Amino acid sequence: MPIILDHQLREQIPHKTAEFPVSYYHDELAELPNWAGPYHWHPDFEIATAESGVLDYQVGQQHIVLEAGDSIFVNGNILHRVRQLSGDRPDPLPIILFSGVAIAPEHSTVYQNYIHPIARSDSLPFVVFRHENNSRCEINALLQETYRWLREQPRCYELAVQRNISLILEYLFCNLDHFPKSEATRIQIKSQIRLQKMLTYIYEHYAETITLKDIANAAHISRSEAGRCFTAYMGCSPVDALIQYRLQIACGLLNEKTNTLQEISYACGFHSANYFSRKFKEAYGYAPSQVGCLGK
Repeated sequence: MPIILDHQLREQIPHKTAEFPVSYYHDELAELPNWAGPYHWHPDFEIATAESGVLDYQVGQQHIVLEAGDSIFVNGNILHRVRQLSGDRPDPLPIILFSGVAIAPEHSTVYQNYIHPIARSDSLPFVVFRHENNSRCEINALLQETYRWLREQPRCYELAVQRNISLILEYLFCNLDHFPKSEATRIQIKSQIRLQKMLTYIYEHYAETITLKDIANAAHISRSEAGRCFTAYMGCSPVDALIQYRLQIACGLLNEKTNTLQEISYACGFHSANYFSRKFKEAYGYAPSQVGCLGK
């Protein structure tokens, strides 16, 4: 299932919170151009595992390389994205997104004493579970078991998943003081908020004519400051980020095979089909007409 974002960069998570607030995804990279996802965030916790390839999980400004067998926990409301660095096929990348209320109601003692401290820990944006680390093998084993239950959904699987997630959160809580800390400075926090505002503007207005000034104005900053913010987090200019997002949207439309190349180019903010085709091939190495034919 492709990643779908709302206008606030929150990933739209289709699980029904009142019923069972845990969602399972896999093979998402196969649906993404160049096996790279967009920068996004969501209020839920996220846990993912590299199964076959080498992945770059970017959390905030930090890049974490995951090798096959490694897993990562990403805290809620943290900007992140994933990109596959190696491998002949897209990594299956099993992912679970879950709310703390999967374990206990938000106003309960259990939630307030044990889950809230994790969710509100500014110094814990992520935790990595390396496959060669004996102390974290148990967590990786729990994750594999959880993925299997969510994939197969046998009788009472919700109880089994809830039990494993509870054990994982217990491990995180008991080791809060021992994990490497990543304290964000006020400047970093301000930059992330600015980036969120500018990306929100891009995601809402990508089909329109957008200038660098428009993007900067969304965060009430100068064009040069906007450039510094995008470079620090995304390694590109605001305009390049806009083009990347337009191309990602175009990939989805191309896969639907219901519109012409010219219609797609205009729908994505490109006012020339030739320019769109050129930028698409520069980014992905193949022509728009080949989408769906290359296993990407």
